[in-house]
Amino acid sequence: MAQALRPNTVGGLFATDGKPHVLQDTLLAVTLVLGITALVSSAFHSLHLLSSWAGLVGIITGAYGQWISETTRQRFGLILGLGASALGFYLGMAHGGLFGGLF
Repeated sequence: MAQALRPNTVGGLFATDGKPHVLQDTLLAVTLVLGITALVSSAFHSLHLLSSWAGLVGIITGAYGQWISETTRQRFGLILGLGASALGFYLGMAHGGLFGGLF
């Protein structure tokens, strides 16, 4: 009867251990939004400032989120956001960088 004692964590996008993880879920959402923003804006050469800064902030928030994450689903989403942020950051740096020739 050991099956009756195991919690069911299969359902739900942010399935947790039954406790609220507000900070971790917020960092996950912010990292995903910044990663998508950096990745999409890196496709346009003139938006290198947006892509590089969004990518850099996404990398920082994703790294901190990985450090304090408590569930596997949070870590999986953070890795997706970190990958998109890093790719957008690197492409933004290749197109002009963080300051775009201002300094």
